[in-house]
Amino acid sequence: MHTVISSTLAVIGLCLMLTAVALGQVVKREVTTVGSVDLSRYAGKWYEIGKYPNRFQKKCVGNTSADYKLKPNGRIEVRNECLLKDGKVDVAIGEAKIADKTTNAKLKVRFAPGALSFLPFVWGDYWIFDLDSDYKYVAVGEPKREYFWILSRTPTLDDATYQAILRRAEAMGFDPAKVEKTPQNAEVLKGTVIVKQ
Repeated sequence: MHTVISSTLAVIGLCLMLTAVALGQVVKREVTTVGSVDLSRYAGKWYEIGKYPNRFQKKCVGNTSADYKLKPNGRIEVRNECLLKDGKVDVAIGEAKIADKTTNAKLKVRFAPGALSFLPFVWGDYWIFDLDSDYKYVAVGEPKREYFWILSRTPTLDDATYQAILRRAEAMGFDPAKVEKTPQNAEVLKGTVIVKQ
């Protein structure tokens, strides 16, 4: 009888533990954006401090930046630049449109030619979920958590601020271990990337 009760309690305990583990994996905080973005303050140059590795930035080795310019039609011109291993600068020009006009924190961005802009799949989500009140840094992602960037108005960001951004992103289900830092002040000499201090 004692063995049956012990076995039953062990099975119940195991079931409770597995349920807790399963719930911990299923329950993820929703990615929520900041309450409001002043696009005129957001416009301008941002330096990439860190990101999730992605296919469209695979050839970038450093000096990555984004420049946002408000257009008369209410959209935003996006100009991304990065240093390539051959020492050339790669430039990609795109366009963003506001997806949530209440907050301006949800945008849709495309780098496909304008003639294809009517196709919904050429637009990607760009959600601003962490923004400094003085617009000194921003964290951007999207609801599936496949893409993530930390941008700053300056080429460097102090470590305490960087770590605090990562902790807030982690609370929304982003994985800080996947974030790779982006070297700024990089040069390419004979195919070797050198970061100046």
